[in-house]
Amino acid sequence: MQGKSYSYPIDESWNTQELETVIAMFRQVEDAYEVGVNRQKVLQAYRQFKKVIPAKSEEKRLGREFEKTSGYVLYRVVKKAQDSNAKRFKME
Repeated sequence: MQGKSYSYPIDESWNTQELETVIAMFRQVEDAYEVGVNRQKVLQAYRQFKKVIPAKSEEKRLGREFEKTSGYVLYRVVKKAQDSNAKRFKME
């Protein structure tokens, strides 16, 4: 999205480390659409993200919130990273 006038979905109950972990994942999603990302970094960020957000329903809710404000889809980025053999990729 042009101008980056969106915010990250956050939960006030998260501590600083958890907040940083979730934001790091959403930054990977942003980068996947805007400039391209290293596949392993996306997978690593996702593994850390799942430690903070283990429930699939919560992951989907956060992903929908982020997609609504940014237009970027968490699920598609993670799926592409999991299915790809390329070292780097960029979403189209």
